[in-house]
Amino acid sequence: MSRPSSGPPSPSGRIENGNMGFFSLPFEKFIRDGEGQDLNAFTLLDTLETYFDARIDLISRDLAKRTDQLKMRTDKLKKRAESAFDDFRRGQMKTPTPEMLSENFDKEVQRLRVKASERLARISTAWQSAKVVRMREKISFFYGVNLLLFTALLFGCAPEYLHISYTVQLFYMIPYRFWAYKRQNWHYFLFDLCYYVNVLNIIYLWIAPGSSALFLACYCLSHGSLASAIITWRNSLVFHDHDKVTSMFIHFYPPLVFTVIRHFYPGAEQRFPALNDLPTMHATKALAISSVLYFVWQALYWKLILIDRRKKIESGQRTTSLTFLLNHQRGAIGKILAKVKPERRELYFMFGQFIYAVLTEVPCIFLLYDSAFSSAAYLIIIFSVSVWNGAGFYIEVFGRKFERELEALRKELAEANSALASQRTSPTLDPTTDVEDLSTPPSPVLGGKANFGKFEDSTDTVPNPSGVGAVHTEEKKNQ
Repeated sequence: MSRPSSGPPSPSGRIENGNMGFFSLPFEKFIRDGEGQDLNAFTLLDTLETYFDARIDLISRDLAKRTDQLKMRTDKLKKRAESAFDDFRRGQMKTPTPEMLSENFDKEVQRLRVKASERLARISTAWQSAKVVRMREKISFFYGVNLLLFTALLFGCAPEYLHISYTVQLFYMIPYRFWAYKRQNWHYFLFDLCYYVNVLNIIYLWIAPGSSALFLACYCLSHGSLASAIITWRNSLVFHDHDKVTSMFIHFYPPLVFTVIRHFYPGAEQRFPALNDLPTMHATKALAISSVLYFVWQALYWKLILIDRRKKIESGQRTTSLTFLLNHQRGAIGKILAKVKPERRELYFMFGQFIYAVLTEVPCIFLLYDSAFSSAAYLIIIFSVSVWNGAGFYIEVFGRKFERELEALRKELAEANSALASQRTSPTLDPTTDVEDLSTPPSPVLGGKANFGKFEDSTDTVPNPSGVGAVHTEEKKNQ
């Protein structure tokens, strides 16, 4: 019998065992009645089993997923192969059965309906997007309409301030146009004659109002090349387009300002002393002075644009008036230049511009300078042409575009119906086959013009050709 220990328990909590040595307290719970189990081995095996079981489970899931994907792909390929084989077998058959004809007909009709639906959806989207005006276009419309109203009120109430309005707006529009054209590599257009004349006008109005020679040049060039360019270049009064509003301002406002100075400005001789020396206009002097300033511009343009920047122009990196006319041969000028040899086009173009400038100055020298009524009538005619061009822009570009889309869709449907009719009515028959066995109910597509409307009524996405005019009339009413 062992004698109890008289001392206190060991603070280290040790368990004396010859085989296991000394263990810390957390391992004491694994000792059961002196059994000598290898606890370390048990714990290691349990850990390995847990680790590998989890990995095996993940691998099994991944394999099952990949197996399902392979099965799906196999099914798709199988269906495609069966479909291709069926098509091949049907193509090899000499005598199409009524079931095959009916099935092909249904497929063609369904395909036609889907195609027509998609086409109408695209047309509707484009039409709706054209009617939705962006904020920038709204601002341009607001500015253009108010500019027209403000100019009319200023002309009637205070014509002596019209040249101030012209200057302020010019200092806004020219920088804005330079920024907009620079982004599109069109800034070489700003070296054209119209911008050069506007610069001369500003110099006369605010720097040299007493120069009679400069007044003659500005008056002739403004009423000549600038005003007539509205007709030549088909400038349009389209309020929602800032670029077109700017073009109208650059070409129409200068002749308006100088007409006011000559005929409607109260006390013009005091503000512009050059008028004291010009009670009448001498034709020879006016043409000579305006031609000299024209040749100054032409020489600068030839050197700075046509010579120094020829490589950029020829490579297509920059656009000029000449290249624009050659690339858009819609007018008579572009067609004539296209027939000229390339090495002589620039010379002929510059010579033609000079002749055009001289001819357009003749009316203002002999008629407009001495008659306020003729000047007003001339401006009204020029402005009316721009309004007419603007009306044509709205009607032709928006209305005709939608009408052309509907007409193209109608022709496409008619061609598809003709193809289906020829396929349906002329099958390859076996000589022993009875024709009555292949009889099927008459199709609306094959019924001719009498049933064409019925077919289109059965398809909600296809418009009735008889209603195209009504659609166009309704769109005009909406406009």
